[in-house]
Amino acid sequence: MYKRDPNHRSELLMPAGSLSKLKTAILYGADAVYAGTPDLSLRTQSDFTLDDLLEGVRFVHQQGKRIYLTLNLFTHNRDIEKLPEFVKTIRQVKPDGVIVADQGVVHYLRQNAPELDIHISTQANACSWLTVQSWQAMGAKLCVLAREVSFEELAEIREKCPDVKLEAFIHGAMCMTYSGRCLLSNYLAERGANQGNCAQSCRWNYRVLARTKDGGEVEITPDNKDDFDFYLEEEFRPGEFLKIEEDDRGSYILNAKDLCLMPKLGDYLRLGIDSLKVEGRNKSEYYAAITARAYRLAIDAWYADPDAWSPESYLREIFTLQNRGYSLGFHEGRLTHLAHNYARTDTVGGWLFAGVIERWDGDDMIFSLRNALKPGAVVEFLSPRQFEPIRLRLYEFENAKTGEVADKASPGHGRAIRIPASAFHNEDQDQLKSILPPMSVGRTEAVLNEERQALLQGNLMSLDMERGLRDGSEARPTLKGRAHTGKTPALGLDACCGLGCNGCHMFWHDPKYEKARDVMKDKKIGQMLEKRPD
Repeated sequence: MYKRDPNHRSELLMPAGSLSKLKTAILYGADAVYAGTPDLSLRTQSDFTLDDLLEGVRFVHQQGKRIYLTLNLFTHNRDIEKLPEFVKTIRQVKPDGVIVADQGVVHYLRQNAPELDIHISTQANACSWLTVQSWQAMGAKLCVLAREVSFEELAEIREKCPDVKLEAFIHGAMCMTYSGRCLLSNYLAERGANQGNCAQSCRWNYRVLARTKDGGEVEITPDNKDDFDFYLEEEFRPGEFLKIEEDDRGSYILNAKDLCLMPKLGDYLRLGIDSLKVEGRNKSEYYAAITARAYRLAIDAWYADPDAWSPESYLREIFTLQNRGYSLGFHEGRLTHLAHNYARTDTVGGWLFAGVIERWDGDDMIFSLRNALKPGAVVEFLSPRQFEPIRLRLYEFENAKTGEVADKASPGHGRAIRIPASAFHNEDQDQLKSILPPMSVGRTEAVLNEERQALLQGNLMSLDMERGLRDGSEARPTLKGRAHTGKTPALGLDACCGLGCNGCHMFWHDPKYEKARDVMKDKKIGQMLEKRPD
């Protein structure tokens, strides 16, 4: 039986699609990041230049963290002549590991850059202990396992491969078929999924068409759509019909939900998996911050007290992100019907990226906007140092460049607002810059219509069903306390959520909140206030 070294700690590995995302991930708790440039990896949309990479590596190493570079292309003859220059570049960058998929590239690196640690990419689809042992024999220091590996299989691999590092995906997008082997993208868009340029055809909107025997098209309209039924019949299941349906949004039978193994995180830590990987190099700085923060705090809490650990508060944080719904993926061995979203492909979350702290100008915060803010908006600033957000209610907005004050603020290139530290009147002013350093992000609540609220609630229920917490027969869960941390901030100028946000005129000045203010003296901002029985 494999025994975890009591001093071993799994690393949190975050994606870095650009220099700013790299720095954000490190700021919010990543132990390591992985990055690449279009000419070195399968990520053709990478925003890295060589100079960015060099700066990024210096930054990561100054923080005492690790960085891995991707060289995970599958080589054709035309690529081989480029390898010497690629490897020269990598040796110049001096990463902590190189992520490789091609056996020939592994051999080339062993011969021409023996000082580089080789990590086998998930693109190599390692699904068994035999494959892992084979890669180890070829010189690999770490093997990234395919997303299709179940936890039971992972445990056996760990048992039989104790002397090679193992890496497993715990969060991010899932392929609707076998990872990186998409026929649709190649066929429909001439974009090779296995060359890092997947068009994500599985998430497109497809229209149902019908034709008569002579080739004439039957137009399906709102007036006649109920006159037809469409089915698939499989050869070996005669008489069993799979109905093909679409609504006004289309049909999304190929659309996989996102992977989220936060509910099972303790299993992976207990097993001693060396690296826990988050997908999403094309996602925003906000995604990097929220995901790294949630998993960092969850991992640290588990190591502090594994017996008392619960995923719920961290899972609520993850659901604040815009997502397609979450699934446990192949954790139990096979995908269930809950792993795909058959109704629609758009994302939904309870919160939006409000902006990022660009810098501190003396005692003024320069806050770069990513979404519009209206008077009365509550911004939750998410500190890399603590779990509880710092809430600030804003009634007017000062342009950071011109000093002009307006009653609303809109995002745009270079648009930022100036917020004095004194606006955070209930915070320790001497600690504020340390708690909210540059690159810290802020969020604001998303206003969801009834349809999108139902979608978010359905996503919550779906993951609960996968976890065995509900059987689907109950009423849908409510959003309060589930889709985000704490109570919902009230919107508008004449409402108050009772959280005691910094800058809330009503809470701090209205006589009807006098008792609440007394209670808040002994509480942190954002703690729920409870009504006492009369």
